[in-house]
Amino acid sequence: MCGGKLVIEVRNLTKQFMQNDDTSLLAVNDLSFSADKGEIVVLLGVNGAGKTTTMRMLSTVLQPSSGTARLEGFDIQKEPQKVRANLGFLSGDTGLYNRLTAREVITYFARLYDITDNVIYQRIEELSALLDMNDFLDKKVEFLSTGMKQKVSIARSIIHDPPVMIFDEPTSGLDILTAKNIISFINHCKEENKCVLFSTHIMREAERIADRIVMIHEGKLLAEGSWQDFKEDTGLNDLDDIFIEFVNRS
Repeated sequence: MCGGKLVIEVRNLTKQFMQNDDTSLLAVNDLSFSADKGEIVVLLGVNGAGKTTTMRMLSTVLQPSSGTARLEGFDIQKEPQKVRANLGFLSGDTGLYNRLTAREVITYFARLYDITDNVIYQRIEELSALLDMNDFLDKKVEFLSTGMKQKVSIARSIIHDPPVMIFDEPTSGLDILTAKNIISFINHCKEENKCVLFSTHIMREAERIADRIVMIHEGKLLAEGSWQDFKEDTGLNDLDDIFIEFVNRS
């Protein structure tokens, strides 16, 4: 882990949902972990493990039932606006406005962050070059391919140049070329010394990209460490087998 103040600190985070039959579902159960600058931390678990619920709490979309978290020193419950100002959030189903051009979508979200027009213009130029968007920047979203739309989603998520990036299963359902673009961008975030939290249920994806892996199962922390840590702990070389080993231990 990198030195200095931790960028993401999750402490005893818990979320319960009431269901239609008046029983409660414990989606996230006393979860604690951290992430730092220049580090890619992967939240790994099967579908329904609590990954999306955790990320929605970190992005202030959901309120925790108990516990809390801090991003860049700001409490997600006490200072949600400051958390959002320091955060870029991207999921696999980010909505876009079909009748707007890519440039208009990005500009709209930039203005939500009170960015001045001259800075917006400069940032769009930078992001367009970074994401290779020049050919479709002024085309309406409804005419863009899936890969192009995902680039627009990335640009609108980071127009305010946040120090923390959260990716919630961003490659889910994407073709291999579009998924590769997402992974390349995540590595670029690391090179820019940003703190990256990335969730996935795809073991190979976690293996390729993570500096550190936080495994969760049924809302609980299962194991935490580097790929090498897990291999040494279990004596196994396949992340699928390692994950199952930790589930069996729990």
